[in-house]
Amino acid sequence: MPSPYVRRRRLAAELRKLREERGMTAEELGQVLFHSRTKITRLENAQVRPNLNDIVDLLERLDVTGARYDKIFRLARDAAAKGWWDRFGNSMGPRQRLAADLESGAETIRSYDQTSIPGVLQTPEFITAIVELDQCQGPLEYRPDRMADARLRRQQELLRKDGPSYEAILDEYVLHRLAVPPKVMAAQLKHMLQVVSEHERLTLHLLPYNARILGGLLPKSSFFLYTFPEPGDTPLAVVDTVTSDLLVTKRREVMRYMGVYNRLREAALSPEASLTYLEQAADRLTDAAGSGV
Repeated sequence: MPSPYVRRRRLAAELRKLREERGMTAEELGQVLFHSRTKITRLENAQVRPNLNDIVDLLERLDVTGARYDKIFRLARDAAAKGWWDRFGNSMGPRQRLAADLESGAETIRSYDQTSIPGVLQTPEFITAIVELDQCQGPLEYRPDRMADARLRRQQELLRKDGPSYEAILDEYVLHRLAVPPKVMAAQLKHMLQVVSEHERLTLHLLPYNARILGGLLPKSSFFLYTFPEPGDTPLAVVDTVTSDLLVTKRREVMRYMGVYNRLREAALSPEASLTYLEQAADRLTDAAGSGV
């Protein structure tokens, strides 16, 4: 299915264009539709799921007909669609809700992970370990059991027959700095290696801690890049911050992140060498866990 969030962005642009063509302010349009200015603004900023009846009323009152009516109605229908993640509500966490939404319609996903293992490749034991670390920082914005269930569902969706291609760059620092038990990390790496080896659409690169990244400054955080199959659905980036995910939609800014990603990939190990390196790291962690280190 198309990503409802991506469709909301396209719908928002169309609605804003309609209003501006008619020389109306958001407040004036709201008066015509008997809605508040705030509601119109939120629709035009893709902040809410549209109500189809409201969209039909808007199109009729603004005398939109023919192919343009059909185009906007289709966008509104897709934007209003509910995905499997809606059954979880807020219990899965706002970051993961956004990720699941974007993944649902993506053609390609690329990630640079400098703080954790890619979420869609995590084992239940690893998820438990990172939840414990997260709890050290304060109250959680999600229910751990529901978050874990949703994360495993995301893995199923990623691996579906018509799922997106996924390429991840994993910073070696994660293996050394993330304070999960060695036994859990070893099992996580082995699980990830198995999944990647069994699915051609998944590619994994390891970025060694001593790799020199040429052509510019170092990345300041983890980030994700999404492309979508329809030309009208433009690429976007999601940047990981301490408190929330930052959505980047301006083409020039997204292209900068794509450039950073390409430089990271050039500095990283090949997929084959990455799998070998991670397998050896998993063996070392297993030995360390067995020796009680």
